[in-house]
Amino acid sequence: MKTYKTTLLLLLLAAKAGATMAQTDTLSAKKDSVAWSQELDGVTVKAQRQLIKQEIDRVGYDVQADEDSKTETVLDMLKKVPMVTIDGEDNILVKGNSNFKIHKNGHLDPALTKNAKEILKAMPASAVKRIEVITDPGAREDAEGVDAVLNIVMMDTKKMDGVTGSVSGNYGTLKNSGANVYLATQLDKAVVSVDYGYTNMSETSTSHGSETERVYVASGNIDRSTSRGSNPGYLHYADINASYDIDTLNLISASFGGYFYKVNAQGGSSVAKFDAVGNPIYSYNEHYWMPNYNHHSWNGRLDYQHKTKRKGEQFTLSYLLALTRQHTEQETTYSNLQNFPYDYDGFLLNARERFTEHTFQADYIRPLWEGHKIEVGMKYIDRRNSSENRQEYYNPSQSFVGTNFDHSTQVAASYADYQYQSGKWSARAGLRYEYSYLKGSFPDGSSNDFDKHLSDWVPQASLKYQIDASQSLKLSYTTSINRPGIGYLNPSVSSFPGSVKFGNAHLVSSTTRTIALTYMKVGQKLTFNITPNYQFSNDNIGNITYAEGDTCYSTYANAIRHHRWQIQGYVQWKPFEKTTFVANLNVWHSRFENPEQRLSLNSTDLWYYFNLSQKLPWKLQATVTAYGQVGRASQSIYSAYEPYNRYAFTLQRSFLSDDRLTVRLTANSLFHKHQHFKTLTVQGDVLGWSDMDNNQNGRWFRLSVSYRFGKLKASVKKADTTIKNDDEIGGISRGK
Repeated sequence: MKTYKTTLLLLLLAAKAGATMAQTDTLSAKKDSVAWSQELDGVTVKAQRQLIKQEIDRVGYDVQADEDSKTETVLDMLKKVPMVTIDGEDNILVKGNSNFKIHKNGHLDPALTKNAKEILKAMPASAVKRIEVITDPGAREDAEGVDAVLNIVMMDTKKMDGVTGSVSGNYGTLKNSGANVYLATQLDKAVVSVDYGYTNMSETSTSHGSETERVYVASGNIDRSTSRGSNPGYLHYADINASYDIDTLNLISASFGGYFYKVNAQGGSSVAKFDAVGNPIYSYNEHYWMPNYNHHSWNGRLDYQHKTKRKGEQFTLSYLLALTRQHTEQETTYSNLQNFPYDYDGFLLNARERFTEHTFQADYIRPLWEGHKIEVGMKYIDRRNSSENRQEYYNPSQSFVGTNFDHSTQVAASYADYQYQSGKWSARAGLRYEYSYLKGSFPDGSSNDFDKHLSDWVPQASLKYQIDASQSLKLSYTTSINRPGIGYLNPSVSSFPGSVKFGNAHLVSSTTRTIALTYMKVGQKLTFNITPNYQFSNDNIGNITYAEGDTCYSTYANAIRHHRWQIQGYVQWKPFEKTTFVANLNVWHSRFENPEQRLSLNSTDLWYYFNLSQKLPWKLQATVTAYGQVGRASQSIYSAYEPYNRYAFTLQRSFLSDDRLTVRLTANSLFHKHQHFKTLTVQGDVLGWSDMDNNQNGRWFRLSVSYRFGKLKASVKKADTTIKNDDEIGGISRGK
């Protein structure tokens, strides 16, 4: 009897201990990973890594934890990333707008930034480890002039045998096509990757048209025009990356890449002017042809990174060379002239623009003690632009006009960034100082030379509280600077019937400040993010339009005050195992002011993006995408966009082992042959509207095929810190 009682007591103690351990393990699992799940089927246990993670300055999406990464592209993965949206034309928006830059492994990638949709929809997601939205660029990132940074983190370098990669191609009913190849290999301590792509832009796919009406307030006269044209051409892009591990503490990495495109644009329009009561004044037909429009953009980078034996301490030296060359040749002729008020019947425009930039940077990171880290650095930029513009008139009183303009910017900057983390609290504060020297000269003597000295202090600060393992709250303050590029600075005058355009050589940098509060909840089936924020700028560089008689003049000035109250929201919901719903919403109220012209414009609108993905039998996957705008959105002091809605459908299936072969069919605007986009000019010296259509907004179908080979376990290593130049707007080097 005693033995029986002893045995029973031992069994009860063991059961209690087992229950306690099980409870502890469950709590630990919930703490370590919010996306933890268990599905019991006999003895089957499934666990999923946490897909979304928020840090003090960024939100990350774990691509490799998403099983769709085996068969989809990076562009597909972006549709699931918080604060990132992709429309039916593959245009990318971050935090609701296009004011962002793209980095690869922590450094600016100019080619990727300018041609993101072409490159990312060909890049296999299996080559990417993580996608980050850097919501609050710190002091190190300069006053980069962007609302956010999209960082593509490639796979870490591991042992890799042979050559791995992927090939893909696509063709659409608009007769446009594309192809891409990605290769990676490892030779001892060196890793090399090559990416090349080609896109053909057919006449059908680039066909566009518009109807426009302009009313001159002073005279009451009316301009009406209809136009049609196309921009057929082709695009090549390539990227070569290499890294070499000297030893465990020293790394050298280098890259070279860029893109080239050539367009043979042509089209025509019919233009007529009427007086205030509808009587005709004059009319003519216009035909334009651009037989030689080409654009080159290339960049090379070299980084040396040294890590010490102290964990987290490292020193980085970086050099970046960026080159851009652009040539525009346009011939315009006028016919069917009725009371034509100008003394020429056509012109030939020849413009060349060149951009060269050298950047040197040094960064040092040192952990001070537990939970404390400081980063300091220096940067120097030598940026040179030149422009030649010649406009030759046919049968004119003046045979030609032309301007040569050179512009250089020297930037010297230093920064200090402090980071703190203890328990549930983390903080980051930084200060950056930038000195800029700008000089403009006119080799042809057409105007007086000028120069400017600018000094800017750029503070940044963030404070985050981790409420529990799944919830966080963050308050941030950021500052950014935009410096004018040569496209805004070039004072050369381009004259057309009824309009004159020229730059402003006396522009200075503008400053934008943002205050934001972010709440994020990461759950097993439901993840959402909400960010109310306020953004303001009192010296924004904006387009200035005015009229003299019936001629419209357009230039730029530091004259715009912009204030925006905004609420950004993101939801990822998985109601069932094979169903995923993603939504990005942006509600904002904007106010533009121009005190010099005594104008102001308010707008309140909603921008939405919905994506529903459903896995079907036989390895099929269907996706429905809808996006658009509710309410009139003002983007300048003069105009606003009318509401619009777009939608697309995708069906895909994967074949072969490990889903190496994927076939996808996409249908855009299936029930609408044409889609229109309307802009209203509601105030200023010239009022009116413009209704535009583009074949790519309407109905089309596209078939895409991709194939992966080898086992992609590595990608070229990059230095943890390197050069990022994103401060310039309106220049040929920074245009998107």
